[in-house]
Amino acid sequence: MWVEGLSKFVTAIDNFTESIGKIIAWCTLLMVLLTFAIVVLRYGFNLGWIAMQESVLYFHGLVFMLGAAYTLKKEGHVRVDIFYQKFSPYKKALVDLFGALFLLLPVCIFIFIISFDYVAVSWRIMEKSPEAGGLPLVYLSKSLLLLLAVTLSLQGMAEIGRNLLVIIQEKNHKQETK
Repeated sequence: MWVEGLSKFVTAIDNFTESIGKIIAWCTLLMVLLTFAIVVLRYGFNLGWIAMQESVLYFHGLVFMLGAAYTLKKEGHVRVDIFYQKFSPYKKALVDLFGALFLLLPVCIFIFIISFDYVAVSWRIMEKSPEAGGLPLVYLSKSLLLLLAVTLSLQGMAEIGRNLLVIIQEKNHKQETK
């Protein structure tokens, strides 16, 4: 049945997003340790390297761009829920379904489309840091824009599927009680 397939689809995307979330957690730890090392080297030993400082910016971008889908999965995004908190699970599923279909996915598609040429040009010229001694990986950092759109869209589709399952379950429950 297609409901079982939808459930497997949601589970597969959720598992993928969980894996990314675990990687991001380790990247966050590395970023904190690297920042600590930069501060100690700079203020304790008067040493500093541009590449080391830029790597913190790269980690920062990685954490926020790839962490967005994980945050969506964990319902960690800001939500104004004055009315939402009092809704039944069915009404919450409807709100979330329409929000994902008409807000989340269109924004993700827009971000992907608007960023594609920007990232492609960066890859074409193999863009490097303008700073002497900087990292030669600017094109990889810019690619996070596309990965943000893809991972957030995937998790958005999982949320759509999850909400459809809630709606179907609620309709089936209503039919059974009649």
